Amino acid sequence: MKFRDYYQILGVERSASADEIKKQYRKLARKYHPDVSKEADADARMKEVNEAYAVLSDPERRAAYDQLGHDYQSGQDFRPPPDLDAGFEFSGHGIPPENAAEFSDFFAELFSHIGGARRPGGMGSMGGMGGYEARGQDHHARVVIDLDDAWTGSTRQISLRVPQVGAGGRITLATRTLNVKIPQGVREGQLIRLAGQGAPGLTSGAAGDLYLEVHFAPHRRFRVEGRDLHLTLPVAPWEAALGATIAIALPAGPQVKVRIPEGAQSGRDMRVRGKGIPGDPPGDLFLVVEVVLPEASTAKARQLYETMQRELAFNPRAAW
Repeated sequence: MKFRDYYQILGVERSASADEIKKQYRKLARKYHPDVSKEADADARMKEVNEAYAVLSDPERRAAYDQLGHDYQSGQDFRPPPDLDAGFEFSGHGIPPENAAEFSDFFAELFSHIGGARRPGGMGSMGGMGGYEARGQDHHARVVIDLDDAWTGSTRQISLRVPQVGAGGRITLATRTLNVKIPQGVREGQLIRLAGQGAPGLTSGAAGDLYLEVHFAPHRRFRVEGRDLHLTLPVAPWEAALGATIAIALPAGPQVKVRIPEGAQSGRDMRVRGKGIPGDPPGDLFLVVEVVLPEASTAKARQLYETMQRELAFNPRAAW
């Protein structure tokens, strides 16, 4: 995938104000709109201009794009990081599915998940004094936690960056910090609702809620699927051949002892029920055996391998 420089497409500086971006968009729209333009590539150029404006006219998308794109040049090979929008607080608008075809793969890859789905909430009601009360908009943020936090539950201090339109229509990032209770057994993608932490309501309307979408930081040993844990378990040749009991340290809890049966081969699947992430029900622990050979890096090690070669009638290709 190639990086798209939306500032270059619109022909504005990265420091351009919201008014300057709008003015330039209107100028290009008059030039490339297919109904009036005589340019041969008017339709394609208009789509590019529309896409660039969809990003740069939106404070939240623009802030995320600026955060990511300052080290990239137009046309450069690009792959967005998995935590692109982690720590950004959005007001809950993703790409409407019916409009997805209007945008490039680059745009969709960056912004389809930003903001999540809108949460249900009252849009407003007539309040006292004849005024209009409106519930504040729900906000959404993606947060990355350690697997240990899901295992035991914890209270974490989380800082969120909130895109705002500052003086002169330029984008600024405000930061707010919240103490968030992470429930034990939280799953990847689960939403934690913080009541009243979204946008303020209009007049005396209630504030919206803030939804935190939980994701796990990569773990050096375990892979997570739901509440299940997956682990490649390295074993020595003698453990695989003779059988062994191996203690496995879980992310944040007591060790679990696993019996390796005699004659276990690399690739053997094993399952330990109830030893995944705690919950109701808890997840399971899935293991894949990997037999690891010691190196013949010393004279003694080479001697042992040579003895095995002579005395063990073993040919791994005998069934060929």
